[in-house]
Formats: sequence, C-alpha cells, structure tokens
Amino acid sequence: MAKKGGKKGGSEKKARTAKKPTQLWKCYDIQGDKLIRKNPFSPKSKGDFMAVHKNRTVCGKTGYTEFKSKKQE
Repeated sequence: MAKKGGKKGGSEKKARTAKKPTQLWKCYDIQGDKLIRKNPFSPKSKGDFMAVHKNRTVCGKTGYTEFKSKKQE
C-alpha cells in the first residue's frame, strides 16, 4: 500500500533569501524641532500611511488606491 501525503522526491530545502531592512528614515523629515511625515495619510484608515508608487498611492491595510493622473500636453 502506498504512503499518503508528503512530497515526492528528496528532502532538499530551498535556501532563504535575506530580506532588505525597512528604511523608515526616508518617510520622515526634520524641520527645526518638528518631525514631518512625507507620505499622506489614508482617508479610510486614520493614522495609517499610504505607500507612494510611481503612478499611484496605496493603503496597505485597506487597499484604498488613488491613481495619479497623466499630464495632458
């Protein structure tokens, strides 16, 4: 009788790739004694940042997306 479940073949494990550390200092700016946030806040989830991409801004928690309009020339 055949064994149930499990993987076929050898027991080779894939090597994990190292993750890049988060560069939080790029999201803030210091002006005098104040700390200024560069990224906008999410309108649906108060207190959460939106990620700024090339053509859009996205809230990672709620999925709310604002697309940047193309300039008409």
